[in-house]
Amino acid sequence: MAQVKRIRRAVHGVLILDKPRGFSSNAALQKVRWLLNAEKAGHTGSLDPLATGVLPLCFGEATKFSQYLLDADKAYETLAQLGVTTSTGDAEGEVLERRDVAVTRADIEALLPRFRGDIQQVPPMYSALKKDGQPLYKLARAGEVVEREARSVTISQLELLALDNDQARLAVSCSKGTYIRTLVEDLGQMLGCGAHVAELRRTQAGPFTLAQAVSLETLEQAHAEGGSEALDRFLLPVDCGLQDWPVIQLTEHSAYYWLHGQPVRAPGAPEQGLMRVQDHAGRFIGIGEASDDGRIAPRRLIRSE
Repeated sequence: MAQVKRIRRAVHGVLILDKPRGFSSNAALQKVRWLLNAEKAGHTGSLDPLATGVLPLCFGEATKFSQYLLDADKAYETLAQLGVTTSTGDAEGEVLERRDVAVTRADIEALLPRFRGDIQQVPPMYSALKKDGQPLYKLARAGEVVEREARSVTISQLELLALDNDQARLAVSCSKGTYIRTLVEDLGQMLGCGAHVAELRRTQAGPFTLAQAVSLETLEQAHAEGGSEALDRFLLPVDCGLQDWPVIQLTEHSAYYWLHGQPVRAPGAPEQGLMRVQDHAGRFIGIGEASDDGRIAPRRLIRSE
């Protein structure tokens, strides 16, 4: 008997998932996509399977703007296990070495300023970065270690929240591309005892926080009670990740030409940079960029239904 192909829905918006531990970001995305029965979906940067917390998922037209969320700053809470180093820098790896821990709160706080601000960080082998087209984690699993160039990252906040014997809880706010595993490993090395990430929770991604995040269990329950449409109430607007951008509103006439790919003039528009663009009714219709001649050129357009 031929299998009936599932007809997916045109779903547009952003859902902030509280990613459960043990799921890859893509597995979490595909699970929520199935629950929503959505045609098109994408996430905004990977969280390790070990990690939990804020994972913005984009659906439909919102996927056009996922890159801007990918580039956003992030915040985490992490539990550093002192005295133990692992092959992956986290609790999922094999233990490489155990050392005695005689570390005080003052010892840790004395080192934290070295990691604040603009720093150089060498990405871990167990990462999704690629070398000659191969993800580093695949090479690492095959026993290979390749040279990685240090990258500039910014850590705007790094605080010790608690120290309980050989476990230190840290709060971190950082730029995109920052590896918390590397931060914890480097701190452990400076302390002389080694360390790895025992727990990792993302508390913020761009403008989104845990207060907005929905658990997978809540989504599954809503689906069981009301089907895919019952999950629509958890969707945020397509442009919710761009709320701190300047916004301009076009006249009906200008919006028509702008949506057909033509730059237009808009009184009061910023003289440079990207901006959110609304039509005469206040509907978000895409992203524009100021051009040298003072007009607003379309960069990403919202497809009308």
